[in-house]
Amino acid sequence: MRRITKKKYPCVVVNKLAVLPGMVIHFDVNTAPGAKAVELAMVKDRKLFAAVEKEDDKATKTGMTGLYDCGCICEIKQVVKLPGNVVRVLVEGVARARIFEVVSEDCLIATVKEMVATDDWYVGKTIGPVNPEIIEDGEDVRLEIMAKINVLKELLTTMLGYNPQIARSLTKQFEEAQTLSELLDYVAINVPMHFSDRARLLCAETVDARFMQLMTILQREVNVLDIKTNIAKQIKERVDKNQKEYVLREQLRVIKEELGEGSTATEEEKYREAALKLKANKETKDKILKEIDRFSHLHDGSSEAEVSRGYIETLLAMPWNRSSVDNRDIDRAEKILDRDHYGLDKVKERMLEFLAVRNLTKKGDSPIICLVGPPGVGKTSIAKSVATALDKKYIRICLGGVRDEAEIRGHRRTYVGAMPGRIAVGLKNAGVKNPLILLDEVDKMSNDFKGDPSAALLEVLDSEQNSRFSDHYIEIPIDLSEVLFIATANSTAQIPRPLLDRMEIIEVNSYTENEKIHIAKEHLFPKQLKKHGLKKDQLVIADTVWPEIVDGYTKEAGVRSLERKIGAICRKAARQIYQDGRSTVRVNKGNLADFLGIRKFERDRKNDSDEVGIVRGLAWTSVGGDTLSIEVNVMPGKGEIILTGQLGDVMKESAQAGMSYIRSIASKHKVAADYFKKHDFHLHIPEGSVPKDGPSAGITMATALFSAITDRKVRADVAMTGEITLRGRVLPIGGLKEKILAAKNAGIKKVLVPKANVKDIEELDDEITRGLNIVFVERMDEVLKHALLKA
Repeated sequence: MRRITKKKYPCVVVNKLAVLPGMVIHFDVNTAPGAKAVELAMVKDRKLFAAVEKEDDKATKTGMTGLYDCGCICEIKQVVKLPGNVVRVLVEGVARARIFEVVSEDCLIATVKEMVATDDWYVGKTIGPVNPEIIEDGEDVRLEIMAKINVLKELLTTMLGYNPQIARSLTKQFEEAQTLSELLDYVAINVPMHFSDRARLLCAETVDARFMQLMTILQREVNVLDIKTNIAKQIKERVDKNQKEYVLREQLRVIKEELGEGSTATEEEKYREAALKLKANKETKDKILKEIDRFSHLHDGSSEAEVSRGYIETLLAMPWNRSSVDNRDIDRAEKILDRDHYGLDKVKERMLEFLAVRNLTKKGDSPIICLVGPPGVGKTSIAKSVATALDKKYIRICLGGVRDEAEIRGHRRTYVGAMPGRIAVGLKNAGVKNPLILLDEVDKMSNDFKGDPSAALLEVLDSEQNSRFSDHYIEIPIDLSEVLFIATANSTAQIPRPLLDRMEIIEVNSYTENEKIHIAKEHLFPKQLKKHGLKKDQLVIADTVWPEIVDGYTKEAGVRSLERKIGAICRKAARQIYQDGRSTVRVNKGNLADFLGIRKFERDRKNDSDEVGIVRGLAWTSVGGDTLSIEVNVMPGKGEIILTGQLGDVMKESAQAGMSYIRSIASKHKVAADYFKKHDFHLHIPEGSVPKDGPSAGITMATALFSAITDRKVRADVAMTGEITLRGRVLPIGGLKEKILAAKNAGIKKVLVPKANVKDIEELDDEITRGLNIVFVERMDEVLKHALLKA
């Protein structure tokens, strides 16, 4: 028998883990002393002592707080360094050892003594004592050992009946075990148990003590598993009973229907039948069936039952996996779009591209489009035409004035009168999960203490997230990935930047006069004839009248007012036909005033003559383009600048920047050095009740100031737009199509435009630019050269 002496080993303390001899396991070391202990063990003989930390903080005989008195000498098999200064160590337990002392140097060093059981027995092919000089050998002792092994096998067999997954490995290890202590360790390693139980087995000094301890643990686990099995059996019997009752109720219902006694289906059964027939995934059906089960236990007349009933009916009405088949005929779609709308080429082109991609890929992502343009240009109506062209269900959600997040996400069911959000209601009304949803007036939303609806729309309009949109009322993820969203807005300025980033912006510009006439004759007039019950030959409007109606009775970017004027003509014609018995009513220039009254609007015409200090500028408004006559007067004073005409802050700053530039070049144009100290300058923009703002009138105001100061006349047939800098550079601006249209309608011949806007001019139709001399300028001296007459 070999002599056991005390030895020192590098030590690591493991938490909630007890390593037994023969156990191969890995653990993580995340302390500096622990890492040094592993490093020291690798340098020496790869031997490491694994001490076990207790769950309580009682001090041990070694003086170390919270450690068991024994541990396991291990052999390191592998070391892996992980991020965060963590070392993962794979070890194999070698031998039990009792701790005598733990010293903390650079790392923990444990003085231990190996624990050798003196009552161990061989249990292989032959049974006999490991230490015959210590253990008395005899037939009675052998029979006792064999009885212990049989009892252990029987208890394990019972336990493995509950957990068959570990049966194979234990059966093999039973055959391979050489000694009884090895056999007990194998069982303790492979049977699931708490680490404190393994720690007690680790600290048991004799094989007999380990055997009794292990049998106690196994018997306790068998008892727990037996109780669990009985509980599971009772639950299964109860479920089977409920299933049996359901089958019997169904049979009773069928029998009564066959006897002609009518349907006996309860409300719960109807809901359950509808849920089973519903086209939805398992998660959704399980949620609905669970709510139906809850509803079945509520009192029929209670308010809670009413809430549950409404919720179930909403879930059953949602189109979870129900979709419509899109019409993929791209030629048909193009004809419908051209039939319903004149112009809007970019919108039509984008829809046809979407359809082409859908046909090629058999699916394709639904685009999220935002149509931006002035009122009345057909943003809302084009969405209807797109839905018709694609054979999609059309749902319009007006967001103007919406200020509550719950309008989008719905109310939580804990509130009285809770209901789904507008998106979920729209899908329910459509009856399919792939409709076209129009989010009208998306720029008119606001927010208050109830939340920000535009923030709730971020998830709706994000193609990466909306496949699992969360409605607070529905509480089941809704798939919006197949919905074709089209939003409309008058301006992007009021749309939050994150929301704007999720949409594809398509600008819908103002109509030209020619486009308005085409739309009126081909679309609006036939629509109003039908609306007022008139036939085509009962009301005739001469071709020469259409420009007069467009120019003299409407002033807008779109055609809404134009449609109302046509409606007014139809009403008066209908009265003449019905009351006076006329067969045909003809409208011409001579009698147009009898139908619409006197002319309402006169075009802003260019000035009749060249003048000093008056310059024609171009502006963009919510109803299209317009011209601005900017006037400057110079008078004796103290060098003050007076700005009137309801100018915004940006416009005032542009005027000041223009004045600074004029003063910087005054000496080159023979203006006295003290001129600006002795005079005041009054800049005014007419229509003073109308607020005005923006930087695009910068070069116009600078030109007017320069003209008044140098007393040089400005050409009456020139208009301009552009932002000015202090050094006289001309910067690009927006709304160019509307501005060019306004200049053309005012009779302007030459338009000065920033050179950086060349690309915008190239996109305009020839109809708009025909007859205009568009000059691109980069600096203010070029502007003055084209705008001013020679002195």
